[in-house]
Amino acid sequence: MSENDRHHPQQNHFCPAETMSEDEDPCRPSPPPPPPPPEPVSKKTRNCAAVHPSPHSDRVLEIVLEHVLQFLTVRRDRNAASLVCKSWYRTEALTRSDVFIGNCYSVSPARVTTRFPRVRSVVIKGRPRFADFNLMPQNWGAHFGPWVATMGKAYPLLERVYLKRMSLTDRDLCLLADSFTKFKDLVLVCCEGFGTSGLAAVASKCRQLRVLDLSDTEVLYDGVDWISCFPEGETCLESLIFDCVECPINFEALESLVVRSPALKKLRLNREVSIGQLYRLVVRAPSLTHLGTGAFGHPEPQDPNDQEMDYGSAFSACKSLVCLSGFREVMPEYLPAIHSICTNLMSLNLSYANIGVEQFKLLIQHCCRLQVLWVLDSVCDEGLQAVAATCRDLRELRVFPLNAQEDVEGPVSEVGLQAISEGCPKLESILYFCQRMTNAAVVAMSNNCPDLVVFRLCIMGRHQPDHITGAPMDEGFGAIVMNCKKLTRLAISGLLTDRAFAYIGRYGKLVRTLSVAFAGDSDTGLKYVLEGCPKLQKLEIRDSPFGDAALLSGLHHYYNMRFLWMSTCQLSQRGCEEVARALPRLAVELLSYEENEEMDNETVDVLYMYRSLQGPRDDAPQFVRIL
Repeated sequence: MSENDRHHPQQNHFCPAETMSEDEDPCRPSPPPPPPPPEPVSKKTRNCAAVHPSPHSDRVLEIVLEHVLQFLTVRRDRNAASLVCKSWYRTEALTRSDVFIGNCYSVSPARVTTRFPRVRSVVIKGRPRFADFNLMPQNWGAHFGPWVATMGKAYPLLERVYLKRMSLTDRDLCLLADSFTKFKDLVLVCCEGFGTSGLAAVASKCRQLRVLDLSDTEVLYDGVDWISCFPEGETCLESLIFDCVECPINFEALESLVVRSPALKKLRLNREVSIGQLYRLVVRAPSLTHLGTGAFGHPEPQDPNDQEMDYGSAFSACKSLVCLSGFREVMPEYLPAIHSICTNLMSLNLSYANIGVEQFKLLIQHCCRLQVLWVLDSVCDEGLQAVAATCRDLRELRVFPLNAQEDVEGPVSEVGLQAISEGCPKLESILYFCQRMTNAAVVAMSNNCPDLVVFRLCIMGRHQPDHITGAPMDEGFGAIVMNCKKLTRLAISGLLTDRAFAYIGRYGKLVRTLSVAFAGDSDTGLKYVLEGCPKLQKLEIRDSPFGDAALLSGLHHYYNMRFLWMSTCQLSQRGCEEVARALPRLAVELLSYEENEEMDNETVDVLYMYRSLQGPRDDAPQFVRIL
């Protein structure tokens, strides 16, 4: 299970990332013919023109287009605009302030900076999502170094960097802090490779820093007190998230930083912050809208002469609080302190809080406005029934397993799922881990929650059928794709035959991301999907019986996808090589699970394919073979 699950465009031309609409296409429309020569004018007219020159008509159109494109914010719309003609292509590039790179190896940093010279915000993603499940060997790549080195020279006005599943070093962070004098936002999700020294460089040198968010990111503790490195005086901080940082925190420096940051709205603390320290911070920052509580337990010994801490009153003063998370070492006896603020909560993350059913029911009955809820399955079916009775406006639900082992008796089942579907008709997204399920419950959800956009059902026991009828789960997932017309993301599991994949191929016309685990009968199942889902962008498959015939059935579609991942399937190197020959602009990587050994001539542990403009990467480790 990915910890990232706990936290928070397409075109006909080949495109390596959703913002990269360039491909130097020789078929682009040629420019219009030059206008006819102007009529002769008098000397007086010529003199007036010299004093008040009229801009060329093409330039007037470009100026108008620049103003129009500023209102175009959706990436797919901008990509489409860039394909109209050469003039629009140039103008769109000059007016684009943010770039999204869905795969760091899909295009070179130099090509991005040449194509888009005025960028202020960059989003770069690295390893595929299955890396979160330890399915990708360590040290695969996705290094930030080449990107920050190139952007440091090309984008002096860069303000925001968002990285996901990237590897970066302290040196990279130091270079970032030194290169961008107006840098404001740094968001790192599922990243690794750096330590507190790198954070200290960002904190001390980026004096306009507004956002420093570290989510599910591994930070090495090298003895540097990074919290103390923020500049003295009032700061610009609006968001500070470090709940994943597993190292001691200088609380006095943190408290001083909170006091010096009047604009601070989001604060998520790590487990080193006790409930007593949390009390002091909440008292000093009552205007927070998002709070991560840290440990939420283990108070320090209190001096008998000190006034007793009234946690309930401190939380009650936070009138603006709408998002609450943390509770990493929760002590249930302190939970009533937050009851007073639950009425205003829109989002509640209890995915680290191992609390029992009764404590949860006492808490959830106050959360009548809740739209987002993440919990552990320790709340049981009874807890989910309480959610259904109270949270009628719920839009997103995630239920994570306390014990992720297979073939154990799970505390949530089809009972909880059906209760949610009946009580929360506005539900749009669900991630549900369980040990058993029935087709009837899944069908009920498809009927009761037709606005579902994301449906991820993870039945942890392999090849588990409907536990009441013993039938495959085909009809349940078939109902989801048939009845949920807005569905774009689907994760399937349990005992599934080719019939389930036929349903997906026939009705899943908007599905963009499909995850498959331990499912399928034959190559025919995957063929149904590849031939029937025109919007498919990301396809993740593990431990399934698909082979070369299934792989080759998607040759017509792979250039339109961001990536394909297949691990522990029935692929041969010959089939992968055939794909590489047929699609030369596709990067085809074969990975071995034995990091220090070269793969043999037949075994394919992992196939990872993605579209790329730059050709094979030059930093592949020994266990990666690029075809």
